[in-house]
Amino acid sequence: MKFCSLFILLFVIIAVGELKAQESSVPVKFPVRGKNDTIRVASTNEDGEMIPWIPLNEVVIYGARIFKTPADRAAFNRLRYNVLKVMPYALFAKRRYEQLERDLAVTTDRKAHKKLVKACDAEIKKMFNTEIKELTITQGQILTKLIDREVGRTTYEIVKETQGGVKAFIYQSVARVVGHNLKSTYNPEEERDIESIIQSSGFYHQ
Repeated sequence: MKFCSLFILLFVIIAVGELKAQESSVPVKFPVRGKNDTIRVASTNEDGEMIPWIPLNEVVIYGARIFKTPADRAAFNRLRYNVLKVMPYALFAKRRYEQLERDLAVTTDRKAHKKLVKACDAEIKKMFNTEIKELTITQGQILTKLIDREVGRTTYEIVKETQGGVKAFIYQSVARVVGHNLKSTYNPEEERDIESIIQSSGFYHQ
């Protein structure tokens, strides 16, 4: 049995050696270099011919938007302005909430949990008091949808998880008075204009 195993192993080694010898016997044709060809690039052996290539960054092409009326164009431009205005806040909320979840996942102490949540709440409130409170009603409505898009939870759910159901109810009641809804969700099919604006905005390519 040992002799049989050694024989098979020897046969495989010889076969592989012959295969490599066959591969090395094929002449490889390299492209002719010019005097200015000084940049090293990757290449692929294609049937004995070395074909140089370089990786390219993705290029996204968007079709030109055609509007039926000047009013439609003006409405879209206003929407674009509002989306670009509030998108950084939605991305901030996403990063801050993800950081909070990571911190809570590695902390078992209840007091430490409360301290982390309180710090997150204070940071978001600070941003609200300095910047977000200046948003228009329309911008606020868009922001609540974008938070759901980025975080995967509505603003109401985030407040409920971090501050409790009572505060979430109070915040929602106040928001409804000024035309907001913290339970607003984002549907890319229904918000195709917003989605197209976000995709072409460059926020994800920075």
